Amino acid sequence: MTTAIVGVGNIGSAVARHLVAGGETVVLAAKSPAGAEQLADRLGPLAHAASVEDAITEADTVVFAVWLDTMRELLPQVSSRLAGKVVIDPSNPIAFDEQGRMVRSLPAAQSAGSVVAALLPADAHYAKAFGTLAAEALAANANRTPQRAALFYAGDDERAADAVERLIRTAGFDPVRAGGLADAGRIEAPGGDLHQAGFDGEVVTADQARAAVDARR
Repeated sequence: MTTAIVGVGNIGSAVARHLVAGGETVVLAAKSPAGAEQLADRLGPLAHAASVEDAITEADTVVFAVWLDTMRELLPQVSSRLAGKVVIDPSNPIAFDEQGRMVRSLPAAQSAGSVVAALLPADAHYAKAFGTLAAEALAANANRTPQRAALFYAGDDERAADAVERLIRTAGFDPVRAGGLADAGRIEAPGGDLHQAGFDGEVVTADQARAAVDARR
């Protein structure tokens, strides 16, 4: 199996590093080809760089590790290549005000997941995942002992759910389903009760995560 990671910033590079450490083949793409090539060189033979279009074509699953506004521009350009693919979206509806404070970029009732899902072809398989921890926590908590850290995901598509669970485990975390697409906002920041920020910064275990899914409904 091959996973494409579009975007090699803090989230994308952490996901790529963890997946390669777990034995996954990854193809990296970014606005700056040099950044993707440099990361691929550091990760070794299981990673290589390609254009966004070629990475999507080559992969079974595509992780769009880019800002929501970037995804809004990019997805219509590559939509035809996403037919039949599993698409994983870590985005959060984050913006910054004039004082540099984090604010929501969407109305309270709208999730980034609903925005992204609406931009995909009907036969794409969508799930929201890999955005429930801050980048630093995501980078630092793979294969934690004695209990792995949990990563929440959300989505209605069972093929996507199977793919996401496999990748989360490969990356060194335990997957916990927060619900369907209607629940995507719960695992987004700011405001999501199942995002790391909703746990006051704590990185929870799978048992804690499952309890929170039910208790906080």
